Amino acid sequence: MPPPKKSQMKGDVHYYVESPGFGYNHMNNGGSIHPLRSPSEATPPQMSGGQILFSYDQILEITNGFSSENVIGEGGFGRVYKALMPDGRVGALKLLKAGSGQGEREFRAEVDTISRVHHRHLVSLIGYCIAEQQRVLIYEFVPNGNLDQHLHESQWNVLDWPKRMKIAIGAARGLAYLHEGCNPKIIHRDIKSSNILLDDSYEAQVADFGLARLTDDTNTHVSTRVMGTFGYMAPEYATSGKLTDRSDVFSFGVVLLELVTGRKPVDPTQPVGDESLVEWARPILLRAIETGDFSELADPRLHRQYIDSEMFRMIEAAAACIRHSAPKRPRMVQIARALDSGDQLYDLSNGVKFGQSTIYDSGQYNEDIMRFKRMANGSFADSEFDMYSSEYSSRETSGSALVPKS
Repeated sequence: MPPPKKSQMKGDVHYYVESPGFGYNHMNNGGSIHPLRSPSEATPPQMSGGQILFSYDQILEITNGFSSENVIGEGGFGRVYKALMPDGRVGALKLLKAGSGQGEREFRAEVDTISRVHHRHLVSLIGYCIAEQQRVLIYEFVPNGNLDQHLHESQWNVLDWPKRMKIAIGAARGLAYLHEGCNPKIIHRDIKSSNILLDDSYEAQVADFGLARLTDDTNTHVSTRVMGTFGYMAPEYATSGKLTDRSDVFSFGVVLLELVTGRKPVDPTQPVGDESLVEWARPILLRAIETGDFSELADPRLHRQYIDSEMFRMIEAAAACIRHSAPKRPRMVQIARALDSGDQLYDLSNGVKFGQSTIYDSGQYNEDIMRFKRMANGSFADSEFDMYSSEYSSRETSGSALVPKS
């Protein structure tokens, strides 16, 4: 294969032309495909900026025919392959489950929206493929696994406290950007530790934002099938089927609890009644906030090697995030600011004192969980409830790391 050449650019429109063995096309901003030019203009796809349209043959080539040796993860939305791009870089290719999702026009529109989102703490989409009913997304590759693996799999080294704080702050910034830095706002709808990828410096990058819309068949946030992951889902989803930015906040609160405690969101090996991390942690959170004693909550693998003021901030943020009442939860931009700067956490209270009934009702939570299970086992047999999928993508993206001001 010849070495890559520079792409030809006119304004912000990229023109990709036929290359021996590849024949890349590139879409312009209006969604039309530029015709292939002469072989003398040949160039492979560029890995930064724009959205690259791959042919199915090209997808087969960069994944070695979807070889099982290239599989690096599998989740509710599909299987993930490591892909060697023509310019030598590594990508993460997500083969979406066939037979679900939108038509071609709607899919292209959603891809266009996602491809324009660039932030230091968000995984970047760099390409896609549409082949009959098949949908493929290609992301930059993040080399250091995901937070779920680092917290819950024994072969990984224990994350020390500075890394945990760094990850929490980075992920909060990325989500805040989705909610308040994008127009229209992007609701993730599946925040979980396996969707927080880590680079070699343990910078967090949030993955899979926008995937729920890409694979749904409606244009609303009332899903026609079960979205999310057990242990992370906000309680209002069980009754309304509606997911909002405050639903993302609830899920992020569960991730904060994972970082604090080292426990899984749902762990059937725990004593009866303590399987749910949220329900186990609620009374202990309140005691820790009132007394300043974090020993019951803190991951024993930390050996109490943490900064008390930072632990307190993360615990208060988690307690605010998992309130039962969605309007009483803080915005992600408030959470990011509180974790990062040490601002007073009254900013997260929304007029609620810790310990009030607005935080949650355990009986109602158990009822909601049963409703989720009935949904998953009933008409939603092919649910999105894979518990701990390892979904990879990209390396660190370019773009602003600033959290939008409130």
